[in-house]
Amino acid sequence: MSTSTTSPILTVTSGRTDLGRGADAAPCDIVVLSCVRIGDTLALQLVGEIDHYSAGPLRVMLASAAAQGYTGLTLDTSRVTFCDSGLFLVLDFWSLRGRRLRLVNTSRAVRRLLEVAV
Repeated sequence: MSTSTTSPILTVTSGRTDLGRGADAAPCDIVVLSCVRIGDTLALQLVGEIDHYSAGPLRVMLASAAAQGYTGLTLDTSRVTFCDSGLFLVLDFWSLRGRRLRLVNTSRAVRRLLEVAV
């Protein structure tokens, strides 16, 4: 997991069918654009929309990072355009067992989620 690149590392598409207008019809795609190891910290840049469905692979990636000894996570969410409790659950998962979490360049969508959660 010590990769730095401009091409996507992980791209997840929820595969939903079009249910009509509104949030339920959103594509809910998430992309991990960059992944860098800085000591025991993993730095990720997320792009796209994060919901309950698209957050699963991100949670698996972070579980693997935790198993490999990463204790810190820095997330750049400046390009996250939509998120719901799926992202909050991923952040909560990471924070278990004393792991460190730092959010940088938070997007409006992420700030709204965190304001509602507090």
